Amino acid sequence: MTERVTLITGASAGIGTELARVFASKGHRLALVARRADRLTALADEIAAAGGAAAPIVIVCDLEQPDAGDRIAAALTAEGVEIEYVVNNAGFGLFGHAIELDRAAQLGMIAVNIRAMTELSLRFSDQLIRHRGGILNVASIASFLPGPGMAVYYASKAYVLSFSEAMRRELAPRGVRVTALCPGPVPSEFQERAGFEPGFDSAILNVSPANVAKAGYRGLMANKRAVLPGVGIKVLPFLLRLFPRGFILAAVGRFQLRKRR
Repeated sequence: MTERVTLITGASAGIGTELARVFASKGHRLALVARRADRLTALADEIAAAGGAAAPIVIVCDLEQPDAGDRIAAALTAEGVEIEYVVNNAGFGLFGHAIELDRAAQLGMIAVNIRAMTELSLRFSDQLIRHRGGILNVASIASFLPGPGMAVYYASKAYVLSFSEAMRRELAPRGVRVTALCPGPVPSEFQERAGFEPGFDSAILNVSPANVAKAGYRGLMANKRAVLPGVGIKVLPFLLRLFPRGFILAAVGRFQLRKRR
C-alpha cells in the first residue's frame, strides 16, 4: 500500500511551522515545502526527533516559479508517496498603494497566493479522492473585505475563500473535505515582509500561530466550511452585513493609512 503524506506549503515559519507540528503530533507523515532549506531541515529534524510518523520529506521550492508544481510532484514520486491532505499555507502580502508598489512583486504575490494554491489543490485531486482526504487553504479575515492599502493581498485572499467554498461543494460527494482557515492578525514574519507595523487590530484580534494551527486542524477534521480563530474574528463577518459596502471600503482605507511606517 502506498504511503500517504500531508503536504504543507510555507512550512518554514509562522502558521506553517505550527501546522506542521500539529499534523505531525496527530501521526501524519509530512512533506514540507518552503524556500529556506535550513529552516525546513531544522523543522524536519525536530519532528523526526519527537517520534511518531516517519521523518518528513523536505522539498525546497519557490512557489513563485511556474514549475513549482512539477518539482513538488517529482519529489513526491521519487519518495513513492501519495497525498492525503494538502495544506496550502504559503502566502504573503505587501502594504501600500497598488500603483506605487513594485508590479513584479505583486504578480509574485498572485503566483503564490492564488496560482500555487490552485495548482496544488487540483494537481493532487485524484489522490485526495482515492484516500478520502482533504484540503486546508489558509485564507484570512481579509477574504471578507476590500483592501485599499493592500489591494492585491485582500483580493487574493478573497479568491482563496471563494475557491475553497466552491471546491468543497464539488468534492464533498467524492469524500474529500475542504476547509478555509481565516485568521486575523497573527504575530509572525508576515508583517515585516508586508511592510507595516502591527497596530491596535493586532492587539485586539491577535491569536497565536500555534492556536491558529490547532483551530485549523480541528476544523478540517470536523469538515467545517471555514474556521475563524478567536472570538473577535468570528463576529466580524456578521458585523460587515450591517454596513454598506462603500462605508466598509472607506473605513478600511482609513484604517490602513494608520499602518504606514
